[in-house]
Amino acid sequence: MITGPTSHSYYSQRLRLHYVDWGNEGAPILILLHGGRDHCRSWDWVAQELREDWHVIAPDLRGHGDSAWSADGEYSPRACVYDLAQLIHQLNAGPVTIVAHSYGGNIALRYAGIYPDMVKKIVAIEGLGPSPKMMEERAKVTPADRMKEWIESKRASAGRLPRKYDSLDEAYTRMKEENTYLSDAQARHLTIHGISQNEDGTYSWKFDNYMRIFTPYDMPQEDVEQFWQNITCPTLLMYGDKSWASNPAEDGRVQHFRNARVKLYKDAGHWLHHDKLDEFLTDLKAFL
Repeated sequence: MITGPTSHSYYSQRLRLHYVDWGNEGAPILILLHGGRDHCRSWDWVAQELREDWHVIAPDLRGHGDSAWSADGEYSPRACVYDLAQLIHQLNAGPVTIVAHSYGGNIALRYAGIYPDMVKKIVAIEGLGPSPKMMEERAKVTPADRMKEWIESKRASAGRLPRKYDSLDEAYTRMKEENTYLSDAQARHLTIHGISQNEDGTYSWKFDNYMRIFTPYDMPQEDVEQFWQNITCPTLLMYGDKSWASNPAEDGRVQHFRNARVKLYKDAGHWLHHDKLDEFLTDLKAFL
């Protein structure tokens, strides 16, 4: 029988943030970083496969899982990069290996570009953010309109109550609707660890709804690309062919990396590490 991880916490920017530790002191540290509206236990299948060779650490991003919500709804990449830097600093770890998904991949790649000597290898699953085409469309919006949209979205979210489900089964059904590639067992596991019971007996997702609202201003894309260029370690960029995300091998973004290759997964969506778990694990172990 496989025992689960232990829960721990650390502080970053006055927030109490949560992570799970799969044990194996003395082994090289591997950080598994989830994406937006997800949680650290999303990596359980991966952690169980790697825990014999690695000291696996999986944090909950601020506003996710069992980590605290930001009082001002601040979930920008800048804030989350600092949180990751604090986790590695407080663990007295480094260089580390990082496997990250989506928004977590965006954060991890920026960290690796700021501290290239602190990362041995990095795997980013659909972690480059919006495609060049999406960025072009976003640039057409005036600064005033961008700020106005952000203010109105924050205001609307402030008045929005978390959706309540009458039962775990109802929440589980919603999980399956969100990602039809998930097996029943995967969907149930993700639901159980991603939901909390309210005082009235209903259930709501753990993540903060403010997470849905993107910051009106990130750093210039040229600066982000400079981070990518700074990364010195071997880099693996993974993409699902049925995902909304743009393939960097086709849109040109892979050219900003010194030592990166792209792997495309057939019949996989945005959560390819769930959709094609066995193939993903085979590729991940070979790369690591």
